[in-house]
Amino acid sequence: MNTIARTPQQIGNAIRRARKQLGIYQADLGDRAGLRQGTVSILETGNPAARIDTVLALLAALDLEFQIVPRSKQSPWDIEDLLG
Repeated sequence: MNTIARTPQQIGNAIRRARKQLGIYQADLGDRAGLRQGTVSILETGNPAARIDTVLALLAALDLEFQIVPRSKQSPWDIEDLLG
């Protein structure tokens, strides 16, 4: 799964998609990451106050990683449209 995310909403959507692809509930993901289900829900809705350590814990629980790469020329909205 390669996903470009530039906004909190896009990060939340990417985490939700990855969780659903694994067929697990928010509570299960929270357990894997050492977080409450409510925290997972808040992050999946794109809360801009999400802490980076929380995002990283969820990504690790999903066996995903955070990468820094040069920015493409597409707008955040174009990217979200591509991801559906």
